[in-house]
Amino acid sequence: MAGKIVIFIPTYNAAKTLPGVLDRIPAGLRRRAKEILVVDNASPDGTYMTAVRYKEERKMRNMNVIRNERNLGYGGSQKRAYEYALGRGYDIIVMLHGDAQYAPEKVPLILRPLERGEADMVFGSRMSGDPLGGGMPLWRYLGNRIITAAENLVLGLKLSEFHSGFRAFSCKALGRIPFRRCADDYHFDTDILIQFRLAGMRIAEEPIPTHYGKESRSPSVAQTVLYTINVFLSLLEYLMHRWGIKRVGKFEF
Repeated sequence: MAGKIVIFIPTYNAAKTLPGVLDRIPAGLRRRAKEILVVDNASPDGTYMTAVRYKEERKMRNMNVIRNERNLGYGGSQKRAYEYALGRGYDIIVMLHGDAQYAPEKVPLILRPLERGEADMVFGSRMSGDPLGGGMPLWRYLGNRIITAAENLVLGLKLSEFHSGFRAFSCKALGRIPFRRCADDYHFDTDILIQFRLAGMRIAEEPIPTHYGKESRSPSVAQTVLYTINVFLSLLEYLMHRWGIKRVGKFEF
């Protein structure tokens, strides 16, 4: 499914890392993409103006910069970007974080199954590579493995991880699910995976390198604990919905 591609870069306090992320997008893909969309989530550090200056200095006509007037949350920024892509008739949207945690050089790898028509959603899996060698803290690695095992058990999937933010979607598939009802916080990523599972869509994963540098913005321990609780609450909601115990709007189509 070759088509119109938009590269979506969610940012928050990424003024220092964003230019490097943009520079590392493969030149061929930068030219081929219909749009590079930077969504700044009300950053106080000047991320928005950094992106605007980059666009002007590099004369990137296919780059657009949007600023959320208030912090919409990680999931809220995704909702805005996916609505934007659907509204403009794009075929594929790929999400690449602006903090350099994920390798821009791997975007073509993430796109490949979608362009071949082999998947409806693709994400880069750190667990398929060498996450500890890439600097992932041991406690995050073990937590990821445990939560992923629980998610696979509940959803009947065999994914190597559920928690990578390096993702690409078929816009046609996004148009078929109620992603606007997903969480505005980090567990948006879990909610939308459950929706794709419920819709019987094809989910693929590609191995990617792991990078945990000082510049990357990973959730704090407190945020990680809250995220974990919310993931299990989403799984519980899914089970209650599937068993007919409670109607859950985000899982109704």
